[in-house]
Amino acid sequence: MTATVIAFFNNKGGVGKTSLVYHLAYMFSESGISTIAADLDPQANLTSMFLDEIRLEELWVTDESKNTIYGSVIPLKERLGDFKHIQPISISENLHIIAGDLSLTSFEDELSETWSDCLAGKNAAFRVTSAFSRILQDAASCSNAILILIDLGPNLGALNRAALLATDFVVVPLTPDLFSLQGLRNLGPTLRTWRADWKKRLATRPSEDLDLPEGQMQPIGYIVQQHSTRFDRPVLAYEKWIKRIPKVYSTAVLDDTLSKPSSIDDDPNCLALLRHYRSLMAMAHESRKPIFDLQAADGALGGHIQGVQQAFKDFKILSRKIAERVNIDVTIFN
Repeated sequence: MTATVIAFFNNKGGVGKTSLVYHLAYMFSESGISTIAADLDPQANLTSMFLDEIRLEELWVTDESKNTIYGSVIPLKERLGDFKHIQPISISENLHIIAGDLSLTSFEDELSETWSDCLAGKNAAFRVTSAFSRILQDAASCSNAILILIDLGPNLGALNRAALLATDFVVVPLTPDLFSLQGLRNLGPTLRTWRADWKKRLATRPSEDLDLPEGQMQPIGYIVQQHSTRFDRPVLAYEKWIKRIPKVYSTAVLDDTLSKPSSIDDDPNCLALLRHYRSLMAMAHESRKPIFDLQAADGALGGHIQGVQQAFKDFKILSRKIAERVNIDVTIFN
């Protein structure tokens, strides 16, 4: 049984992808779903949210075995064989991470070169291109995970193309601004192109022995966050951008020009409209735990308590919506 893979991706940076993956990984795992958080962003910010600097130094500097996503692809990069098995790092009983690595950027050239070689049916090219998919599923198998959440960097390069080929579903985080909308206009056509190009390459696969991903990359919705609010409504500075999101998402990402754009409140493609948690986010980073798990000992006192409770409700609802759309049993959220 393969694990369900969901990527959180927008080629516009600063939209909160990493924080979303971090909090949802905890929410899913605390709800009883065995989950892997995979850091495929070369900036490795997700890994630094889970692990302290001492552990990071062990992984990146002193660990010769390189138990990171980059360590797994070194044999492929150096033409020494297939990917190396890595052990997901245990955070809790139901939560593991695949550690990111700043050196992962050096794998980009290899992925670019092998993309065209797949059309020639070269087995080595398919091994490289499908590496992330096979690494993720191998990690899920050894940790009994049924869900993998991927954090990606904000670009449309070969690294992210290979990562997205490994995914079943894509969630698009947004902020209400012009740059996010332009990101949607770039993202949608690119996903369709990559999906079609991968199908052409699959037709040239040299054998059925290699376990290749289907490259579904199915968009299941967007999340708008980090907006300012007043009386539970976005302030006017962002209102005009929020109003445009449903139509742009439907047209650019879903390639649907027939449906009438709805308001964001009624848009079925909107998974959540998350508030800005302000000081609670900094407190969560300092305590190395999600906002909804903050306690008085972490500094969550007075007015912060209501914010912690609201964060729990918000992420509970969001995780349930995502579970419904990817066919994960939602009864665990009751």
